Amino acid sequence: MVIIDKSGVHCLEIRCCDCPNALSPDIQMFRHGFFPASFNRPKTAFTFRVLDDFLLDNLECGTSAMNYYSKLRRMTSSIFPHLVPDRYRELMRVARQWRQLKMMKWHGFGHRSDIPSTGELALFCPACPQPGINVLVAGDESLDDDDKNSPSWKYTRSFVMDGNFKAEHLHPIKPFDEVWLSDGLGFMVGKDRYKMHLAEAADMVEKSSCNNHRAVNQANAARHKLESTGIGGVACARHGCFVPHSMVDFQKGERRVTSAIPHS
Repeated sequence: MVIIDKSGVHCLEIRCCDCPNALSPDIQMFRHGFFPASFNRPKTAFTFRVLDDFLLDNLECGTSAMNYYSKLRRMTSSIFPHLVPDRYRELMRVARQWRQLKMMKWHGFGHRSDIPSTGELALFCPACPQPGINVLVAGDESLDDDDKNSPSWKYTRSFVMDGNFKAEHLHPIKPFDEVWLSDGLGFMVGKDRYKMHLAEAADMVEKSSCNNHRAVNQANAARHKLESTGIGGVACARHGCFVPHSMVDFQKGERRVTSAIPHS
């Protein structure tokens, strides 16, 4: 079996327990700190620490999966790295699964059987006062807006909307192979709800009187090869933290149709 660790790529002989009451091979590997690349007849496994190290390198250093695995191959054999087994595609798939499991754990779903609902795998601004979360409400306080003596004004939230027109994304080569692990569970709006909104909403073509107004000009331009021409969302006006389940992909620049979803 091929074992990928922080120290390199290793080919080791591994035998799982075959006792009558033994667990399946993949569960046995999980309990010993290995993440199998497949679950029926695993031939490749990644250690938990190499997956944590890759996610940290990817987050802080911007290291791609290709470069990271090339480093592991070079560490294994500095003279003949091309002779080291290539498990780049397996790393891509397992890293996504590992990131999803970590997100579930961090947000309290590690030992729960229920499925997260919309936006529950993301946190709202921790600095804004949120009754019952980071602020204790006194027993005599009421959060009813109709109550004149209510201190609800202290917990009023202010939002801003903005977009990034450089975050372009091409159409996938094999869209039928795309697997959504956290569709609508984080900061992005669920794809089915977003597509239904785009299909029902009316598209208004704007004409800018300003010279070279990028937002409007890009909205009127054709982008046949791009799945999205940018990204936009809602953030806390005071601290700049994004709001869960409020970000969408722009289809043609900053259209009013697109920005209606996070605003609502």
